[in-house]
Amino acid sequence: MTKDEIIERLRNDEDYYGDFGKKFRSNSDISTLLSNPLLLGANREVIPAFLVGGYFHTAILEPDKLVKYKVIEATTRNTKKYKEISGGELCLLQHEVDKIEVLIDKVMSNEVCQGLIRPSKYEYELPGIADIDGLMWKGKADIINHDDKLIVDLKTTAKLDDFKWSARKYNYDSQAYIYQRIFGYDMIFIAVDKNTHQIGIYDCSTDFLERGYDKVMKATEAYNLFYNDPDFKPENFFINETL
Repeated sequence: MTKDEIIERLRNDEDYYGDFGKKFRSNSDISTLLSNPLLLGANREVIPAFLVGGYFHTAILEPDKLVKYKVIEATTRNTKKYKEISGGELCLLQHEVDKIEVLIDKVMSNEVCQGLIRPSKYEYELPGIADIDGLMWKGKADIINHDDKLIVDLKTTAKLDDFKWSARKYNYDSQAYIYQRIFGYDMIFIAVDKNTHQIGIYDCSTDFLERGYDKVMKATEAYNLFYNDPDFKPENFFINETL
């Protein structure tokens, strides 16, 4: 397939997150490859925070797709009403959606954020691929702002003061490195505090991107060892450190 044909297929969420998309590495693989490569490809547990973040993104970027979220009017996920309606599926609670709507209003009423998210020329949820050190990586950019030549990524956070620490913990550094390689623009993050509703806009320093590069190189080394080296025996793998 040509690069354009691959990208066209990756526009479909079922292909991006399904078997076709799993042929490519992505930033979501970084943590697994750095900690336990044997778990690569294992199903990840869906937690409420993922749903909240997904709804936030969808409401801003693709509001026509909000119908895929089931919302239940219940105080907690332990109530009889929730269990009956959800049918075992993880669903959003109405009060969570109400809080997300407040965050969306805060972001979209900010003129700077609005200019970054809705410039005159933009693309939303744009997939892309790139060969990085011999491995094919994929990414899906929240916003490609062609006016300012920026990749804009939306984040919600429990505490804005800790966002710089969270960016390292959750591998936003490697995300920025991978996405800049894929899309060719600088990357910025718009983060909104789920509790105080404060907004932070963060660009990426050289040190931040270098940490991301280091993670990608270590992840690539682990992937090649575990999955491309015919002489390697995973059962012989161990972690060796000095205490």
